[in-house]
Amino acid sequence: MIRAATLLVLVLAHPLSADAQVLAAQGTPLALPAGAERTTERTEALDSRALPIGPFLDGKVPSLPVEGAISQSAWRLHAPGITTLQLLAPLREQIDAAGFTPLYDCEDDICGGFDFRYAASLLPEPDMHVDLGDFRYLASQKGEGTAAEYLELWVSRSSEHGFVQITHIHPADITPLVGTGSTKTPAAASPFAEPDTTPDDAGIAGALQTAGVVALDDLEFATASSQLGQGDFASLAALAEYLSANPGQRITLVGHTDAVGSIDANIALSRSRAASVRDRLVALHGADPAQLVAEGAGYLAPRASNLTEEGRARNRRVEAMLTPTQ
Repeated sequence: MIRAATLLVLVLAHPLSADAQVLAAQGTPLALPAGAERTTERTEALDSRALPIGPFLDGKVPSLPVEGAISQSAWRLHAPGITTLQLLAPLREQIDAAGFTPLYDCEDDICGGFDFRYAASLLPEPDMHVDLGDFRYLASQKGEGTAAEYLELWVSRSSEHGFVQITHIHPADITPLVGTGSTKTPAAASPFAEPDTTPDDAGIAGALQTAGVVALDDLEFATASSQLGQGDFASLAALAEYLSANPGQRITLVGHTDAVGSIDANIALSRSRAASVRDRLVALHGADPAQLVAEGAGYLAPRASNLTEEGRARNRRVEAMLTPTQ
């Protein structure tokens, strides 16, 4: 028989009232505010995860090995100007009220910034966007042993939207965490949402301002090489123009690879490709090097399956990610 688990209430805009705390304790779901959308979800009947429980330090993120059924969902809320703390605080209160104990709670640089983010299992862009300079993370546990449940919460934002990802790892006979709201129910999906982070009609600048990230898909590299081709890449001209018009902004160039080869080799290659893009922006387009950082994620953030050549080609890319200056 299915055991009843506490259904956590997802209210992004307001703290819990006394009545809401009672409802949460009774397992009654409360809706997200009007306008919040569930952009994607993913479930796994049984799997294992390394749950981050400390900051990136000495080349690694401390983690707790956990296993169970895994339910993930990502939510987007149109709320210009909302802060990550405003997103996190009411959720954290509800999690505490539901009997979860915090394991680790941090924000962007304290977590470890880029390295912490890419050590995590996040749903893909643009359904779940994480700004490298403006995110918060919370891991919590409820129960012990085979009855233990784990909850992982990420919140971040772009200039126009707030983003929330909830991961619930639980025994198979526990009802997964439920959030209700004005949802965009995702289609029955493959494990990869095939997100499109290429510029829309608003171009590079528009994509950065609305989504916080854009794939520079016109770039070309020689096979297994970090050397950027000699083409006239429109994306670089547009990115340099954006940087010139927004001197207070910083861009992190993130290189990505397919899954062929070792993780260390792929991270090195992806970082080198991002560095080549940074060098081209500075040397040819006059970009300010102080506005650009080059990093590499290797194959840790695929946007398509690595089982096909088409998917591997989509995964080999460099993305520009907006990182506000502090």
